[in-house]
Amino acid sequence: MKIIPISYHQNGLRYTIRCAEEKDADQLSQIRLKIDGETSFFDRNPGEGMLTPNDFKQLIHTDLQGFNRLFLLAETETGQIIAFSRCEGSSLKRLMHKVEFGIGVLKDYWGYKVGPKLLQASLTWATENKMAKMTLSVIETNEKAIKLYKRFGFEVEGILKKDKLLEDGEYYSTIIMSRFLSE
Repeated sequence: MKIIPISYHQNGLRYTIRCAEEKDADQLSQIRLKIDGETSFFDRNPGEGMLTPNDFKQLIHTDLQGFNRLFLLAETETGQIIAFSRCEGSSLKRLMHKVEFGIGVLKDYWGYKVGPKLLQASLTWATENKMAKMTLSVIETNEKAIKLYKRFGFEVEGILKKDKLLEDGEYYSTIIMSRFLSE
């Protein structure tokens, strides 16, 4: 699916949120790897679950065709991709009513409201396309993200205890959150 691009100006940074296109695949592959190395909030260590540019091209193509899929990115005026988000729905009839949301923002661009803008664009799209529910998972230590999601109406649905083993040798829980969009 697609959205109309939206431009923002925040703390001196101008960026646009738009749908990913196949031409973005090389940058997305590099940025995903970089983001994985900047934080322990994701499931992957740097280099794990690597997506090549061709993998991204296929993913983008699939997302553009699906009624319950959306792949967004945030891009600066100079064409640098600084963040991305995805809503991924299922092709199974019993699960088609919901999408799972995920997001990644380069650390240099934290504090520019890029994450909230990607989330808002995704929620607007999901509502307009009559999705009933949006879900996400977040590690318990990502307090800023949890606060953001709650501000946008997400509620905790469950906790997967000791779900992730991080580099510090400790186990951390994953919080499952959701928001109902139509009832």
